[in-house]
Amino acid sequence: MPNLNTAEKSFLNQITQLVEENISNEQFGVSELADAVGMSRSNLLRKIKKLTDLSASQFIRNVRLKYATELLQEGSYTVSEVSYKVGFGSPSYFIKCFRELYGFPPGEMGNHEVQEQEPEVESEQNAPSPREKFPVLLISFFAIAIIAAILYVVLGPSSEDKNKAKSIAVLPFLNDSNDTTNVYIINGLMEATLNNLQQIKDLRVISRTSVEQYRNNPKPTPEIARELNASYLVEGSGQKIGNQILLNIQLIEAKTDKHLWSQQYRRDTEDIFTLQADVAKSIAEQIEAIVTPEEIKRIEKAPTNNMVAYDLFLKGYDLLGKPTEENLKTAIPYFKKAIQHDEEFARSYAGIAIAFYLLDQHKTEKHFADSINYYADQALFYDSKLPQSLTAKALFYMEHKEYELALPYLEKALEISPNSDVVLIFLVELYVNHLPNTEKYLEYALKGLEIDIVAAYDSAAASFSYLHISNAFIQSGFVDEAAKYIDISLKYLPENLYSQYVKAFIEYAQNEDLNQLNKSLLAAFEKDKTRLDILQEVAKSYYYLRDFETAAIYYKAFVEARVMYNLDIYPSENGKIAVTFDKVGDQELADKYFGLYKSWAENDPSIYSNFSLAFYYSFKGDTDKAIDYLKAFTQQDNFHYWTILFTPIDPLMDNLKQHPQYNKVFCEIEDKFNANHKRIEKSLQEKGLL
Repeated sequence: MPNLNTAEKSFLNQITQLVEENISNEQFGVSELADAVGMSRSNLLRKIKKLTDLSASQFIRNVRLKYATELLQEGSYTVSEVSYKVGFGSPSYFIKCFRELYGFPPGEMGNHEVQEQEPEVESEQNAPSPREKFPVLLISFFAIAIIAAILYVVLGPSSEDKNKAKSIAVLPFLNDSNDTTNVYIINGLMEATLNNLQQIKDLRVISRTSVEQYRNNPKPTPEIARELNASYLVEGSGQKIGNQILLNIQLIEAKTDKHLWSQQYRRDTEDIFTLQADVAKSIAEQIEAIVTPEEIKRIEKAPTNNMVAYDLFLKGYDLLGKPTEENLKTAIPYFKKAIQHDEEFARSYAGIAIAFYLLDQHKTEKHFADSINYYADQALFYDSKLPQSLTAKALFYMEHKEYELALPYLEKALEISPNSDVVLIFLVELYVNHLPNTEKYLEYALKGLEIDIVAAYDSAAASFSYLHISNAFIQSGFVDEAAKYIDISLKYLPENLYSQYVKAFIEYAQNEDLNQLNKSLLAAFEKDKTRLDILQEVAKSYYYLRDFETAAIYYKAFVEARVMYNLDIYPSENGKIAVTFDKVGDQELADKYFGLYKSWAENDPSIYSNFSLAFYYSFKGDTDKAIDYLKAFTQQDNFHYWTILFTPIDPLMDNLKQHPQYNKVFCEIEDKFNANHKRIEKSLQEKGLL
């Protein structure tokens, strides 16, 4: 603390007295103190920081805690009574703050002596004169500046540091009431805080899924922050008493376990949306996040003006967050009742649409497609910029397998809510399974990994998450990165067979050893011979080795299983299957699978249609037509690395490789892939994802 002059000491005494005069009023915070002292909030913040090296909220809290020590020393009050007398709405929060400041709980006050720490002031007798001090300071300043500049240039901030700089996790809020029926309200406040922060592009907000594990499994702050790779944690607790909501919020700097800001709110339930917006804006202000006017507008927008409707919505939303079939069916009536009280409640319409989609998900026969469409359209009608409305409409199109129509709704939802893990999950699914795009797949998979820290709560989920990242990297030609993440995947779940056979292909990308690839795939298949995905990969490895007799054995087992179980899987492999049967003399089966392959290639909506047709006409001997299709494919972007790696050794291409234009056209494809790879690398580095 700096040496204070008389005026500065007088100012601190004045604001201390003002806090003490309002000591039992938990609503007396920074804004109220600024009004009482006749200063703007920003000027008060700066002045208190300058004079005490504390934030204004810390200063107020310390005054309250100092006053608490005096009451405790009197011995006339319990700890709970003291907490309320000094303006703490929650005894548990009071105990936590007291321990952090004094090093022991308030209940042990009688066993300790609280000592005031006076600031160290350099005596005038020993202090150097300004003339003596200035050259030293000047030299020190320039030396430090030069060293700092060199370190920044040489070392630079790592991508992990940049990504972590404004990363924040909102931990599950605690219910301070003994009334368990209040839980959905407190959960709703936590969700609102999370959703509001997710809309701020300058923040990286950890997903609800990642933080939920800490609800019943509390850990020390530094450990939680390390597991979530977060710079800041938000803790909260509260309760509803009558028509009022009591909420305690604190913002913690993870690396120091220091409380940067805390606030106690007591608001009428009708002011709940203002409360939610104030919490998000205060947190953003404390960590100096850039919040655009458009983001503020969205944060401040109330979802409904009807408190009965909102209460019903919260009950439904709490169930939607735990999406068992029973919970989903129970949630829908709550949303419908909310709409009866406010027919323009977009969040409730979206909630119904999403619940119906989840009820239909993974079922062969769809029952709720019309309902999904109706409620999604209603949600969009009443709020076309609500991320949940946009997501609901996208899910309707995904239900109907109209993926290109779903895409713009999800992209818009992510633009509005850049930290939405739900939207990212659906985008990754689209770009890897339905609308192949290696750049988008990799970008969204990496973003998803940043905010959904599955490694913190589920080793199996972590394994598959890192598998996704590895697969995204290898498809874009990042072989070393793919190898790194596939090893992490297998570290979390060594028996993950998906990761085992993807690792086999990554190793092939490193050494181009087909025999080793075949050996690794066989080892994976031996562990589970019911796996049709690995079965066809084993067959493919023999196909590339041109051991068609053995390939035919495995392919025959694969196609028989596909027919037996009525599975429409791996249609792109029918060309290789046809070649294999042709080579072993089974012309009838060869013709059958060539026909299936041609039909699939002609109707394939992805970027690979022309590429697949080039393979077909190559094997049929029409190399001029094949080269035309291959030329058409050169106009595509974001095709995967396997295109470059396996095309030159594919028996389907044997005829086309004799065409005089083949080498030139394939070089164009390689050059385009390499240029795209460099562009993706630069883009990911600029976004701090690589």
